[in-house]
Amino acid sequence: MTALPLSDRKAGRRQQRLAWIARHSIAIALAIMFVTPVVYLVLLSLMTSDQALTSDYWPNTWHPENYLKVFQATPLPHYLLNTMLYAVTATVLTLVSSVPAAYALAKLRFRGRNPMFLVVICVMMLPPQVVTVPLYLMWARYGLTGSLAPLIIPALFGDAFCIFLLRQFLLTIPSEYLDAARVDGCGEWRTLLRVVLPMARPGIAAAGLFQFFYCWNDYYGPLLYTSENESSWTLSLGLASFRTVHHVDWNLVTAATVLAMAPLIVIFFFAQRSFVQGITLTGFKG
Repeated sequence: MTALPLSDRKAGRRQQRLAWIARHSIAIALAIMFVTPVVYLVLLSLMTSDQALTSDYWPNTWHPENYLKVFQATPLPHYLLNTMLYAVTATVLTLVSSVPAAYALAKLRFRGRNPMFLVVICVMMLPPQVVTVPLYLMWARYGLTGSLAPLIIPALFGDAFCIFLLRQFLLTIPSEYLDAARVDGCGEWRTLLRVVLPMARPGIAAAGLFQFFYCWNDYYGPLLYTSENESSWTLSLGLASFRTVHHVDWNLVTAATVLAMAPLIVIFFFAQRSFVQGITLTGFKG
């Protein structure tokens, strides 16, 4: 077999690259559309204050010290600690309480199961502003306003969206595995812990990431319950206050925004496989 000339090999590789670009053209266009604002945000955070107010897209001079100025101008580590406390604790408690509820709605036969699932769907569609006043009065009566407790304690009772998402995923698990475990003498709790949980890891990871991202980005809840106590502020509330104070220093505002986004990007980068798998395998089986 004779080797192809170098020019033919280059032409073949070029055609393969063009064919790959053509097959993935829509995905490439969407990726550019979503990545461009983030890239511009990073570039803006490295500009001077004067240049940030212009239409320039590229820094004339690079100023990474803007990120140090953010730490000097605001207690960002304290806000980050509060956000981590809120997001991690609420996510863990939500999963612990939502998984058994989803398992019951997906795999157990009992009277009233479908009406209960309908209630979960109705709660999921209920705007949180509807119950704001009674909930705030309740937490104020117990003296818990000004802290993160009103945001964390409700996670003990599950989350409607997580229950819905986990139920849909658990429906994809064949019931034969559960029947075999019951034949071997496993009760429902042991079946859940030993059989269902290992098989439902992608769905649990997807639900956990959704809940974690929601808590991390939550602004309405911290504004409602912790605005009177700055020591309990989260990143979203601290970032809004920082933007109000430094509304003309857009380079510092964008630097603070990048710092608030960075942990989420890192977490999603390492957990994206489980997240995508959980979303892909979650059906809409009734």
